Amino acid sequence: MTKRHVSLPTYAEQGLREFISEVDDRLSSDEDTCDVVEDVLIDLHGDREAYERWQSGESVSPAERVRLQGYDPCNATLESEYYAEKDEDRFTESKYLQWLWRQFDATPMADNVEFALRFRRMLADHLFESCGENCRFFKNISFTYGHNIEVGDNVVIHDDVHLDDRGKLTIGDRVSISDDAHLYSHDHDAVDQTHVDNYHTVVEDDVRITYDSMVRAGVRVGENAILAAKSIAGKDIPAHHIAAGTPAKSIAIKDGWESVADPLADANVDRRAERQLEYEVPDDVRVFDEFQRDLQSPE
Repeated sequence: MTKRHVSLPTYAEQGLREFISEVDDRLSSDEDTCDVVEDVLIDLHGDREAYERWQSGESVSPAERVRLQGYDPCNATLESEYYAEKDEDRFTESKYLQWLWRQFDATPMADNVEFALRFRRMLADHLFESCGENCRFFKNISFTYGHNIEVGDNVVIHDDVHLDDRGKLTIGDRVSISDDAHLYSHDHDAVDQTHVDNYHTVVEDDVRITYDSMVRAGVRVGENAILAAKSIAGKDIPAHHIAAGTPAKSIAIKDGWESVADPLADANVDRRAERQLEYEVPDDVRVFDEFQRDLQSPE
């Protein structure tokens, strides 16, 4: 037993439940999501009075106006908004929810663990492709879109984790992802940095992705495996193996699991190509090259 049960005072618990239930109901209704997000953020940031003054036509400074406009996700852009191959219809909705998640993390309430974990878990139901029971999402988790992420039951994702779902990301049951870890589902060409390949990245049940480690796009981390701290997994990690290093290699099998695990000699195989995803860029997209590099080689 590594944790103890902690509860809020009764009056605080009641207020927490009422607020989360209200936001959940509004996001589940036919109400415009953009309006819900704006309304919730205004109140969470304590800016209702200033917002009402601005809406009534009173004078506000340029800085106040920018701040008040910023609660509306329609007045913001995200990095992933510029990706040419994204699903425009799905992104329109997930952008608003991702904005609510990110801006909630900028409020003092994001440090109230009991409240924040339940609020993010509620948002995950609306943002992710799917999300299981009893998941715990800590502070400053970032996504590409959100809608290409599948999460199982009893998953714990700690502070400052990046979940890249430009491709597709599947996380199984009882997975632990430690602080500052990065899980990717897209990769760039070595010569032409503007060329992107998308993959399905899979983290199977009972995996531990430990501190400041990285899983490259298209990698499968097998059941009950461990990726050691500050390691980079560029090839599949077999079930029950412990992988470490840069690049990560299987260095051991968990004690007691030798009879059901693949031998170490059969590990460190690159199967990413099996999980590459095809995509199309719409004909009407105005593509630009942000680097403007000369890609012609001497040969």
